[in-house]
Amino acid sequence: MSTWDTPQRIWLTGATSGIGEALARRLLSEGHRVVLSARRQEKLEALSQGHDNATALALDVSDHDAVQAAGRRIEAELGGLDLALLNAGTCEYLDARDFDMALVERVFTANLYGTLYCVETALPLLRAARADGRPARLAATSSASAYLALPRAEAYGASKAAISYFLESLRLDLSSEDIGVSVIHPGFVKTPMTEHNDFPMPMQVSTEQAVAAILDGLHKGRRDIHFPQRFTYIVKLLGILPPALRFAIGKRMVREGRA
Repeated sequence: MSTWDTPQRIWLTGATSGIGEALARRLLSEGHRVVLSARRQEKLEALSQGHDNATALALDVSDHDAVQAAGRRIEAELGGLDLALLNAGTCEYLDARDFDMALVERVFTANLYGTLYCVETALPLLRAARADGRPARLAATSSASAYLALPRAEAYGASKAAISYFLESLRLDLSSEDIGVSVIHPGFVKTPMTEHNDFPMPMQVSTEQAVAAILDGLHKGRRDIHFPQRFTYIVKLLGILPPALRFAIGKRMVREGRA
């Protein structure tokens, strides 16, 4: 997105918790027209209260038909989108000793397919913005885990890596339409979801710090928005090491007697 001089028309998913909630509050306070989506209507209404520039649109992103219906409502209300900010997702960790395919399917459905359902719905709305001469950008939240395979992250990390690859490929195909694509790769952020993690989370940042990094990256049109950079550059470096060395380092992260 090359300029934010005028209020943007934004669709934000995963808007009622963690990074999404902090993004919602910041974007609304800046005066943007924001469609807020999450599963629970009551939380959306509470978040929207007092903001004429907010639209509460309850949505389960894993429901393809519901996502398409949401797109029709956004088109009716806004006419198009300047920014689709797809942040909805979940995290569950796999125990390889008790392989749980249902867990894998849940994570992929929410993280990958839910994101792609929203991409499909957002693209015509972003094209409408371009037709009006406005900048348009598609952004989605992946994870720093997409850079490096980690223990117990088979489902979560793979779903996020798939998002990163898909959007980086899509960026190439959308370049001729001048629709920007940003992939967001957070490190550890203090949110209700990460509070359940039972392992060290080095260089963890607050949701406010995460929002500042994301919005700065969107303002500047960055393709890869990753933070905190002192952490993500280390993870990127580890991810390009020779496989044997990556394996040796990864094994040190596996806890004794547990995958």
